[in-house]
Amino acid sequence: MAAILFAGVAAGTINTVVGSGTLITFPTLLAFGVPPVTANVSNTIGLVPGSLSGAIGYRRELSGQRGRLLRLASASLVGGIAGAVLLLALPPEAFDAIVPVLILGGCVLVVLQPTIARKVATRAMSRGGAPEHGALWVWVLVMLTGVYGGYFGAAQGVLLMAVLGIGIQDSLQRLNGTKNVLAGLVNAVAAVVFIAVAEVDWVVAALIAVGAVVGGQVGATVGRRLPPLVLRMVIVVVGLVAVVAFVSS
Repeated sequence: MAAILFAGVAAGTINTVVGSGTLITFPTLLAFGVPPVTANVSNTIGLVPGSLSGAIGYRRELSGQRGRLLRLASASLVGGIAGAVLLLALPPEAFDAIVPVLILGGCVLVVLQPTIARKVATRAMSRGGAPEHGALWVWVLVMLTGVYGGYFGAAQGVLLMAVLGIGIQDSLQRLNGTKNVLAGLVNAVAAVVFIAVAEVDWVVAALIAVGAVVGGQVGATVGRRLPPLVLRMVIVVVGLVAVVAFVSS
């Protein structure tokens, strides 16, 4: 059980910095014989306190983002509910094919983010300026990312940072704080659905929760010290690892 606790710490740390902590906890649970769906459900529930811990750790960067968070939170909530329902209603094969494509696409967008963001900003300014919370397409893509996050969640942060970095003019650290809140909301709403209708291993969920809370604070301390280029590189590396993990599984 100590291995599950330490996996929770690692996942909480990685989720706060970039996302994809599920790539650590989910295989760990499978190795201990937890059935896949139960492992996914219990993992999602266990990571919710860690997401809250990471968001609190980034509270300084979240200052002044209330309007943005309220608008985009609605997208994450809708997407998270839809993703959780899909997990319980569809066979695993239905989503397996598209997951690596989504993650790889997110990595490409993160790499190209500075160039694309400049072009988007220039076009927005020519039309009278861009809203601080992004255009309508940002809301739509955040919602779709929430669907993916509610379904499985690994590399949800990579996709969110790609969308936010391109669609919203702000520093990567402030957007990382936004990402932590939105990803946490997706996990939380999916957890509510799972608690209501799915089988949960509460011992596993509790161990991951304790570890993730500790990891959330570690991640907040480490993540805010990373310069934009390094943070972008970390996002891409984690995303590529996620793709390899999915393809080889």
